[in-house]
Amino acid sequence: MTLVLPGSAQLVAGNKRVGRLALRVWATLLALAVLLALVGYLWNGLVFRIGSSVSALGMVQMLLLVVAVGWAGLFVDAWRLGQPLTLPQNQRLAMVGVNGVLCFSVAGTLLFGAHMVSVHRDLVATMFGDGSVTSANDGRYNVLLMGGDSGDGRWGLRPDSLTVASIDAETGRTVLFGLPRNLANFPFREGSVMDEQFPDGFNCEGCYLNGVSTWAGDNVDLFGGSQTPGIDATVSAVEGITGLEINYWALANLQGFKDLVDAVGGVTLDVRDRIPVGLPHEAHFHYIEPGRKLLNGHDTLWFARARQGSDDYSRMARQKCVMNAMVGQISPQKVVRNYEKLARAGSAMISTNLPAGELDRFMGLALKARGQKLATVSFVPPMVNTGNPDIDLIHGRVEAAIDRAEGKAPASSAQKKEPATSGGSAGAGQPAPGAMTGGSLGSLKEGYAANDTEDLGASC
Repeated sequence: MTLVLPGSAQLVAGNKRVGRLALRVWATLLALAVLLALVGYLWNGLVFRIGSSVSALGMVQMLLLVVAVGWAGLFVDAWRLGQPLTLPQNQRLAMVGVNGVLCFSVAGTLLFGAHMVSVHRDLVATMFGDGSVTSANDGRYNVLLMGGDSGDGRWGLRPDSLTVASIDAETGRTVLFGLPRNLANFPFREGSVMDEQFPDGFNCEGCYLNGVSTWAGDNVDLFGGSQTPGIDATVSAVEGITGLEINYWALANLQGFKDLVDAVGGVTLDVRDRIPVGLPHEAHFHYIEPGRKLLNGHDTLWFARARQGSDDYSRMARQKCVMNAMVGQISPQKVVRNYEKLARAGSAMISTNLPAGELDRFMGLALKARGQKLATVSFVPPMVNTGNPDIDLIHGRVEAAIDRAEGKAPASSAQKKEPATSGGSAGAGQPAPGAMTGGSLGSLKEGYAANDTEDLGASC
């Protein structure tokens, strides 16, 4: 009786006041749960909003703890009301066992739920900041995704992988703009600190896009006490290159990325060529053989980062394929099953300025994006000469890709070659049939399919 209707045993054979109170609480909680489930099914934004509120999560955690203790107390009292000492020994022992199993199962489930809520609450509190909320720009949110490369002899976390995710604020349709780390001679956002220091662009000797953060780290006094001068400088560079206004940024530690992949049980990828894992002198060195493979975190990281037998732009194409695979394969069910591992990996791997108050919005957009094709444009050869990029060309390609994603231009226009320019830029023509370099469809001369496509999944 206590398992099905908490308080009913007390109402029948014990303290009726306690029984009525317990039944009312149970009925209220059950009705509230059904209402939340119904509203959440029709409008999942409510669930996301509760899940991104530290105070709401704290209340849910406390409620689960109180219900667990109260329900366990009702089980013990119901066992007492059954007068177990009047039963024969075998029956008494059996009832003790049954009552114990029920009591610990129900209370244990609720306590585990409270623990998971606590894990999620800590994740929201530690990973997401309390920064200012920004509005969509022309109906889109532009988020800079950076892969931080830290290692021996390197200062801090250097962003070596840079991608802008331009997300439709209504539909979630996303276009990924890839920026090569060796881009040079580019302008910064007008009026920014870096624009004042480099009014003619980042044209110093050996100055590349992935070195902007390091330069800012060496000149922190110019950034007015900012806690993230390197990222601020990088954002101003990306805005100058793409012409987009960046709403938020996220920096991922690539060494911690493997923990994230392992937490969801690996990622399945189409491996088109042998990809080396590690360095030849290392004991764990091996190759990922061609075929459709389920890769663990360690091998996925090397699939995305290996350059042996390929080049930077083939590697960028593989990185886009990893992004596409994770968007499509990490389902809400898989997140729930592995949430504690995901939370631990995420908090150690990612830093971001996305406010917790915006988390519900981006959760909803992420679910919408899962059901749509990802488009991608990477500003690499042969489209762009990375040593002397045509910024006007890049701005035009950004606008054209967004127009296609929003249905303002036909998708077929993306496949037309653009004439080579005197500045060293060439058309983004399609790779020759069957051409492949370093595990990516295409070649350095013809371009890689995954670096310029309306359907990233089909190009991987």
